[in-house]
Amino acid sequence: MKLVQFMMKLNRETVVIELKNGTQVTGTILGVDVAMNTHLRSVKMHVKGREPITLDAISIRGNNIRYVVLPDSLALDTLLIDDEPRKKPMRGRGGGRGARGGRSRGRGGPRGGGDRRMGGGDRRNDSYRR
Repeated sequence: MKLVQFMMKLNRETVVIELKNGTQVTGTILGVDVAMNTHLRSVKMHVKGREPITLDAISIRGNNIRYVVLPDSLALDTLLIDDEPRKKPMRGRGGGRGARGGRSRGRGGPRGGGDRRMGGGDRRNDSYRR
């Protein structure tokens, strides 16, 4: 399980988040998105060298988070269970170079527009017309 998926399960948990600039933010998680942007309510923010600030809500950008301190009462074993079913890999054509579907043109082949003998396709090389 990825860290972000674990964080998304922490709704309504009170945590301490330390930011890369040294600020500590304590609050209750409202939600976490796939970029680990974290939304908190009932926040107390401790900026280095300043008095603590109390806020109703705050959003923290995910790439600014250094680490998250979880509460001791948190049941980690139940949260770490991956309850989402695995997605089966998509089957189908592809995996080649370029060309979306079907057969590729090869090197320098026509892109459509008719038969080579009838004047469609690659006009750079006229050696096949007589």
